[in-house]
Amino acid sequence: MNPSGNSATTAKAPHVPLTDYYADEQARAGFVRDMFDSTAEDYDRMERILGFGTGKWYRGQALVRAGLKTGMRVADVGVGTGLVAQAAARIVGDARLVTGIDPSPGMMANAKVPPGVELLQGRAEAIPAPDAHFDFLSMGYALRHIGDLSAAFQEFHRVMKPGARLCLLEITLPETRWGRLLLKGYMKGLVPMLALVVGRKKNTRLLWRYYWDTIEACVPPEQVLATLKAAGFTDVRRHIEVKGMSILAEYQATRP
Repeated sequence: MNPSGNSATTAKAPHVPLTDYYADEQARAGFVRDMFDSTAEDYDRMERILGFGTGKWYRGQALVRAGLKTGMRVADVGVGTGLVAQAAARIVGDARLVTGIDPSPGMMANAKVPPGVELLQGRAEAIPAPDAHFDFLSMGYALRHIGDLSAAFQEFHRVMKPGARLCLLEITLPETRWGRLLLKGYMKGLVPMLALVVGRKKNTRLLWRYYWDTIEACVPPEQVLATLKAAGFTDVRRHIEVKGMSILAEYQATRP
């Protein structure tokens, strides 16, 4: 586990505007919502192809590592098609304790979650929940799609109870040049080609090209950690399960 450094600056946007896809930051939220709405039916199929060890076993282990236990009330922000929420429901033992939040109605319409999981439309920066409501907050690979990290992390802090735990799963750039080149070739070259074969929606190929560009442009981990600290979180750290393989990262923190 790697603690954050003290010299890193905080971040607002997770990456610079990607103007090949939208005109400016104001247009970003609409583009992202429409992109996920229009490709939701293909998302789980493509996620299985992508791999990266992000299957059921990994998601469950990551949540447990971050402190999720039986009986906890969970908010899964950016719930998408429900992959992290499924794991959370298994661990807490009662699906009614899990609430999924997402800005995309299309993704939630395709969510495969156990009966009892509540799904709410909302953004990370404006979660439709009262103060100090959740024992645990998770987010699976959606950090790069937030408009304002600082505002989102402050909102996470608001809806979490004192002592609640945070777990943000994310894909980050490998530390080596060759690792970055291999990942880029896979994500920007092979995966969009596979999307042409197995995808049923016309925007699925574009989605996965965009997915890579957000990874490549994302602010460094040190800034994510610094922004969590600035929002009031403690025990802030970045966990890499497989040493030397920084692709799969888990940002962990506690709401004091």
